Amino acid sequence: MKGLLLLIGSFLLVSCAALPAVLPPSDQTMTCPSPFFTGKTRFIHAIEARMSGEIKAVMIGVTLADPALRTLSCAIMSPEGMVLFEAFFGPSGMIVNRALPPFDAADFAGNMMDDIALIFLKPSGAVTQKGVLAAGEVVCRRHKDQGGWIDVLQRRDGRIQVRRYSEGGSLKRSVTLAGGAFNPYSTIELHASELVNYTLMMTLIESEAVQDEPQLRE
Repeated sequence: MKGLLLLIGSFLLVSCAALPAVLPPSDQTMTCPSPFFTGKTRFIHAIEARMSGEIKAVMIGVTLADPALRTLSCAIMSPEGMVLFEAFFGPSGMIVNRALPPFDAADFAGNMMDDIALIFLKPSGAVTQKGVLAAGEVVCRRHKDQGGWIDVLQRRDGRIQVRRYSEGGSLKRSVTLAGGAFNPYSTIELHASELVNYTLMMTLIESEAVQDEPQLRE
């Protein structure tokens, strides 16, 4: 009986989670924080996957982001250069070209591409609220078409955060980008709240703008 009560209590706590309140801004002309690139760009990052503060895996991530088309091409490689995972994501869906264990696990590809989209693509949809949070961060909030909420905020230390909440207000992802840097993607820290919480620490190795090759006319 005690275990059942604890389970019910935990469910109520989760179901009653609420989004942080957005207070009116002191400056009505405030602009939304937006670290997102507007041009097609390729990023190469060193990635550390951590659980309980311990490094569990070290990988190389290559991401080609096209904000105009809202597409992402992603590859995860071992430090030796072996491609472990490769996929494409866009408005029409996702295509997985390669997935070696453990990257072939159910829902892995969808969850990972959602995380990459959260990091590299400006959230779609209209802003539903903008203002400041209790700690003074400037924030703009959007509601996702598929359900849930996304906050893009600027912290007092200058760093940008992107937070994704469930429809009920539970924090599912928190992405912190570098502050005061020429490239906000020079360091990325992603915290995921799942059955097993994990953190990805990403350090930029290289980034470059990508120009589409002109099509030849017959």
